[in-house]
Formats: sequence, structure tokens, C-alpha cells
Amino acid sequence: MAKPTKITLDKIKMTAPRAETPMDKISRAAMEIVDDETTQRRLRTERLRKARLEREANGIPGKNRNDQSSAEPDQIGKKKF
Repeated sequence: MAKPTKITLDKIKMTAPRAETPMDKISRAAMEIVDDETTQRRLRTERLRKARLEREANGIPGKNRNDQSSAEPDQIGKKKF
């Protein structure tokens, strides 16, 4: 192994870790919040999907988004304001 010279030691500079700036703190906190919300949304979606699949497998009728049989014939497709 080669003996370290001044040139190679100059290339490897030891720097102290820099202090966390207020912007870094805000960014870190925001990322934690977004990650938590993403995890909660993913878990909720999995839970709802599982419940829907169980309901469909058991033959229990549920609300179907495309089922408009209970709506008045003249109200189908019209937006309510």
C-alpha cells in the first residue's frame, strides 16, 4: 500500500457535520408528516379493499356507484347544485 502523501491527504478533508438549519428542520418535519399520511392512506385503502372483497364474496349487496335504479328517471346524470 502506498504511503499517504500531502497531496492525497489534502484530497480527503475531514469536515465537521454542519448544523441543521431551520429550513432543514422544517423539511424533515414536513417529510415525516407526508410519510405518516401516506402510510395511513395505504393502510386505510387495504382495510377498505379487504372489507369490500369480503362483502362481495359473501353476496351482501352494498352501494354500487353505478347503480342509479333508486334515482328519479329525470335526475339521472344531472348535477345537483
